[in-house]
Amino acid sequence: MTPFTQIIRLRSIPKSTLEFTGAVRDAVRASGLREGIVNVFCRHTSCSLVIMENADPSARRDLERFLDRLVPEGDPDFTHTLEGPDDMPSHIKMALTRTSETIPFQDGRLLLGTWQGVFLWEHRSVSHQRDIVLTVLGA
Repeated sequence: MTPFTQIIRLRSIPKSTLEFTGAVRDAVRASGLREGIVNVFCRHTSCSLVIMENADPSARRDLERFLDRLVPEGDPDFTHTLEGPDDMPSHIKMALTRTSETIPFQDGRLLLGTWQGVFLWEHRSVSHQRDIVLTVLGA
């Protein structure tokens, strides 16, 4: 079984989620494989991935605000602040969430639930170019 790997570059939205389910779906199609898994991996330490509600954006906003309250900027115990007050909180948020997701597919179609989407979650206060590695395995 030869893996199919594709790196996609996304422009993140500051302190927000960006859906890229379509790019994952396109990579599975481009692989030519009919059944297997696709691993989605984020190559950064201040953003993460989440499979989340894709119909109502208020669910994602609520999640974003919750994590902001859990890990606020300006904590006096943070010493890693070279890149600004959002630097260490972004690393902690990344560590509390995920940098990879694995999604099954069948007949060339992602087996996500009806309301599920794949999102890049930017934890920094400014937009960044983010590289996402998609590795498709199957038959």
